[in-house]
Amino acid sequence: MDGARESTKEAGDALEARLAELRPRVETALRQWLLPAGAEIVPELAQACEYAVLGGGKRMRPLVVLLVAEACGGKVDDALAAAAALELVHCYSLVHDDLPAMDDDDLRRGRPTCHKVFGDAIAILAGDALLTRAFEVVALGAPSAVVAAAVADLAAAAGVAGMVNGQAGDLLGEGEAPTEERVRWIHLRKTAALFQAAAALGARCAGAGAPRVAAAARYGEAIGLAFQVVDDLLGKSGDPRRTGKPVGKDDARGKLTYPAAVGDTLSRQRAADLTQRAAREAEAFERPDALVQLARGLNQRLA
Repeated sequence: MDGARESTKEAGDALEARLAELRPRVETALRQWLLPAGAEIVPELAQACEYAVLGGGKRMRPLVVLLVAEACGGKVDDALAAAAALELVHCYSLVHDDLPAMDDDDLRRGRPTCHKVFGDAIAILAGDALLTRAFEVVALGAPSAVVAAAVADLAAAAGVAGMVNGQAGDLLGEGEAPTEERVRWIHLRKTAALFQAAAALGARCAGAGAPRVAAAARYGEAIGLAFQVVDDLLGKSGDPRRTGKPVGKDDARGKLTYPAAVGDTLSRQRAADLTQRAAREAEAFERPDALVQLARGLNQRLA
């Protein structure tokens, strides 16, 4: 193995070791912040929230928060509440996306979806609870100097111009002739917006200034788009035992995906270009190695 390949492997191993240290901290933060302590919550609702959040997952978005905070010279402890809040928003979106009126999925993370276990009504309420709890968590747990900006970041990413907007475009676009421009528009909002917020939140919690927050947001957008392109490819021909959800359903429903718009080969190239763009953005940080390797590792999901 030559020096460059060995160095790349060492950097990848270092990232995996760091992620292995951070994931348990994310899980602990989620358990800590999921439900308000001492509140009298209807048991079925509490159970549905726990089922939706604590059932596994890659935790990519909260890990981005923490890695960016570290890359900016900040402390993980200062960013954990924001990381948990972001994952609560993500989990809410999955619960609602899986509903019969939306994407109508029966399987998520290798288990029956929330509405299959608790019924549509409780699943809807659980999603509502997770979304609103997320903003409470940011308000209570983020560094006081950045709470207002962090709330604004999260709301913009999750709301009517962000993730919800992208989901509406995704649903209403089913069956349309796919174009790369349209697919990119949807993916920027449905997926990349939350990654963009994750990176910006990490920078804010580290006390970074506006230029560094902007660079973090650009990094998050790039890896968010790359993540979704890879997800599109895996959704077409991946292993359901690895993805935890059915394969081929997007094509059956006429979803607007990158493979449908430009084919598999060009989709792979788009993912590679985006990860390279993210890696370039990461070089602006004080400690870029983990962010660079995280971006490059996205393509390894296709191996």
